[in-house]
Amino acid sequence: MIEVKNVVKRFDGFAALDGATLTVPKGGVYGLVGPNGAGKTTLLRHLTGIFRQDAGEILIGGEPVWENPALKARMAVIPDDWYYFLQATTADMMRFYRGFYPQFSMERYNRLREAFAIDEKKTIRRLSKGMQKQAAFWLTLSCMPDYLILDEPVDGLDPVMRRQVWSLVMGDVAERGTTVLVSSHNLRELEDVCDHVGIMDRGKVLLERSLAQLQDNMVKLQVVFPDGVTEVPPELPVLHASRIGRIHTLIMRMGAREAERLVAQYSPLLVDAVPLTLEEIFIYELGGADYAVKDIVL
Repeated sequence: MIEVKNVVKRFDGFAALDGATLTVPKGGVYGLVGPNGAGKTTLLRHLTGIFRQDAGEILIGGEPVWENPALKARMAVIPDDWYYFLQATTADMMRFYRGFYPQFSMERYNRLREAFAIDEKKTIRRLSKGMQKQAAFWLTLSCMPDYLILDEPVDGLDPVMRRQVWSLVMGDVAERGTTVLVSSHNLRELEDVCDHVGIMDRGKVLLERSLAQLQDNMVKLQVVFPDGVTEVPPELPVLHASRIGRIHTLIMRMGAREAERLVAQYSPLLVDAVPLTLEEIFIYELGGADYAVKDIVL
């Protein structure tokens, strides 16, 4: 389990983290989402022991991360900007990783050679961005980590390789109980792999729930009102409304049954509840139309 409790971190008076709290269950896949500047990367750097918090507590498996090399040996990280020695090859970095990770598996490293068609004797800096990311996954998964922390992990990978990488990660979750925390702006992809989601903004985790709970607590209704009703009744607790022809699309923070019951009193000609995507939940949990795409006249 990963626990972050009321963590505060200030840089020159600016609160990059302002009481951030989250919990990643053991063996879970947790998606951390938020707008640019929300504090996601700063939080990940605390979880990996790069930064030390000003206040609060960070525990992984019940142990503090800071200055805990035994714990870090069970944790693997792929940051957005992966570090490697400039003249190193993948084989060189493999030997480097083996020195830090006692669980590093040469058997797995050799098996994964089939998944990642990379010349391990070629310097990493001469590889494309996507192949560098493949090398990062090849090495990281060979470490056999108990905790895997990923920051924009599949950025630069082609669709086939994205599927390959997630298949390997999810296999570790299922077979080894690996706990995964992933920060990404690719919400469509997170929707396929995560079982828990935390939404972060301005240094705080605004909410965290299972993906199923998030989708149950917000609904999108497509409604056709009777003749003469052209506007959404103001009594309805609507977060956002749009209209195409006679079809009104209403976003409401409640379950589908409750929303349909409220709309039914206006005798609609059509009511259809549609599941929201994680992207839509993200937009409306962060303030509705204020975060939506704006029409700008050029």
